[in-house]
Amino acid sequence: MAIRKIIEIGDDKLRKQCKPVEKFDKRLKILLDDMADTMYEANGVGLAAPQVGILRRVVVVDVGEGLFKLVNPVIVETEGEQSGPEGCLSVPGRSGIVTRPMIVTVDAQDENGEPVHLRTEGFFARAICHELDHLDGVLYVDKMDREIFDDEEYEEYDEEYEEDEE
Repeated sequence: MAIRKIIEIGDDKLRKQCKPVEKFDKRLKILLDDMADTMYEANGVGLAAPQVGILRRVVVVDVGEGLFKLVNPVIVETEGEQSGPEGCLSVPGRSGIVTRPMIVTVDAQDENGEPVHLRTEGFFARAICHELDHLDGVLYVDKMDREIFDDEEYEEYDEEYEEDEE
């Protein structure tokens, strides 16, 4: 497929509300495949359609549990809380500490319009929240508790997260 240009903070499209997908056709499948290729090429774990200039409610996520293509996703339940580092392909060179739910349940559709029900935890839940925020014109910098200015602090959070997983 094709690698698309990722738009960056300052572009008005990142601040707009996305419209629901109504047509589950070849164009949607191409968009989802292009988004996945673009995400992998940029070494990301998620990408939302507005990040490639398309104002539709579509995201792709792969945090190591396989690729999830979600169309018209809606968070239907959250539990708990976690704080940790986040970055964004549309906000290059920056990262910050963001508080998100620990568990997130999502209802969506797949590329064929079939229902998808997904319960996610930890980093996967964080990625889902981050990508779905993009669909409402929200960036992590709007929600961050504070910015991270060095790699050492980022690594400390990674170590804490790994300990929590055990």
